[in-house]
Amino acid sequence: MYDEDDLAEIRESRDEWESETRDPLLDRHGERKDRFATVSNLEIDDLYTPNDVADIDYEEDIGFPGEFPYTRGVYPTMYRGRTWTMRQFAGFGTAEETNERFHFLVDNGQTGLSTAFDMPSLMGKDSDDPLSDGEVGKEGVAVDTLRDMEILFDGIDIGEVTTSFTINPSAPVVYAMYVALADQRGVSREQIGGTFQNDMLKEFIAQKEWVIPPEPSLKLVTDTVEFAAAETPRIRPISVSGYHIREAGSTAVQELAFTLADGFAYVEDAVERGLDVDEFAPQLSFFFNSHNSIFEEVAKFRAARRIYARVMDEWYDADDERSKQLKFHTQTAGQSLTAQQPLNNIVRVTIQALAGVMGGTQSLHTNSFDEALALPSEEAVRVALRTQQIIAEESGAADSTDPLAGSFMVESLTDEVEAETMAYLEEIKEMGDGSVRDGVLAGIEEGYFHREIQDASYEYQERVEDGEEVVVGVNKYDMDEDTELELLHVSDEVQERQLARLDEVKAERDEEAVEAALDELRETIENEENVMPVLVDAVKAYVTMGEIMDVFEAKYGAYREKIGLA
Repeated sequence: MYDEDDLAEIRESRDEWESETRDPLLDRHGERKDRFATVSNLEIDDLYTPNDVADIDYEEDIGFPGEFPYTRGVYPTMYRGRTWTMRQFAGFGTAEETNERFHFLVDNGQTGLSTAFDMPSLMGKDSDDPLSDGEVGKEGVAVDTLRDMEILFDGIDIGEVTTSFTINPSAPVVYAMYVALADQRGVSREQIGGTFQNDMLKEFIAQKEWVIPPEPSLKLVTDTVEFAAAETPRIRPISVSGYHIREAGSTAVQELAFTLADGFAYVEDAVERGLDVDEFAPQLSFFFNSHNSIFEEVAKFRAARRIYARVMDEWYDADDERSKQLKFHTQTAGQSLTAQQPLNNIVRVTIQALAGVMGGTQSLHTNSFDEALALPSEEAVRVALRTQQIIAEESGAADSTDPLAGSFMVESLTDEVEAETMAYLEEIKEMGDGSVRDGVLAGIEEGYFHREIQDASYEYQERVEDGEEVVVGVNKYDMDEDTELELLHVSDEVQERQLARLDEVKAERDEEAVEAALDELRETIENEENVMPVLVDAVKAYVTMGEIMDVFEAKYGAYREKIGLA
């Protein structure tokens, strides 16, 4: 972007600045740290100049918003047209209590719903399963049957609002329930919108919630992709999730590389199924973490769009421009929240949310300041939502598309993140003999991802313990007396109420219809057909989550990790 003579002159001027202006001050006072780096340990230079971005081709690498390679955003006007979707995680207790929180959030200006499920539901267990005892409704809402889904969305127009579902092993069942609910209400399947996390590869890599082994899990994910393309065009059947990879301790580069690898693995599996890439790719979405190093995060989001556009074009021959547009949800970093001085978390979340906005996210969840201690209270949720609204309405950050473009630092970091991410992707592809999908599956079985994240997490914690990485209120500026908060507590009565409803549903349903639905599911699995149409019929007969997941486990077996730490 710059003339070589100009660059030479800038280099000469910088050398002069260093020797005459900077170095004399350093000799007298030094710097406050021996080394400056991001949370992910990418070293930050003291000054960036055009020489750091001399190799960038503006048209090829940066371009314009809404145009390939989408570095500056997937839409031409971004937030000048409409702001990102504001979502707050909601889910605790029974469907009635979560429905009440849904209405509270909508009344306070939230523009999209986001559903958290309790651990039994996440693991495909019914509330009356012995393993569910003590966990029902404790960290999310309990959903056993379509009856719970009916109550969960009571008074909410599912044809208008979009809903995100944070669920993975049992995601196809919850997806079937949502479709069944639409059918029941007379809302066309083409009209319902939302996103199912449904990213099983990430589970085996980082979050560790699974039921059946990786390959059949991948088959179920592809079933949902195929069904969504044909039946629910406004549903995003997968949210390929780097969030949990980062929460497990990865660096920003590892988060991006492993997330994109998972995404490309799903693309390859769907193409092998016989789907045209442009038939389903526009419905794929991604989910990233936003941490404290604001410029690293912005660079990560910009690099993500550029890599995705080029890879979808060059590796997978996508023609539809929508197939090359990486659209993503962002959540602020739960791992960064501290139980000590919890009000400090409001500032952390604000910085992280601002990074997501300046990085061009399509939707945003801001964590509540009390989440290191308990499920968020109403006050904490309101503050988290107001944080987004203040950024949107008062900060000016949403007024210009890609406002940090052209920053020597941000463009240099974007290039660095891209280069390191591509190196990981090529390594994973090589592990699969040219297939990213096979490379991801091999990496899961061999513990490759586990070791990479483990090493990064250990190195970060070492820096915290040594004081090199400051965590305000924890290893610096700590206090003897801390803030006391009023926390949300989920009563043990929740389990009793949920069990009573489940008993009632089982007593009222047609048992012959239940057995017929389960038999049809077994036959469909045996024939290796798409299970989604059968699941929709099954949940309409009020077959439970656990009964369905037990069929999958009986067929494929339960998964156990085969390798330990290396």
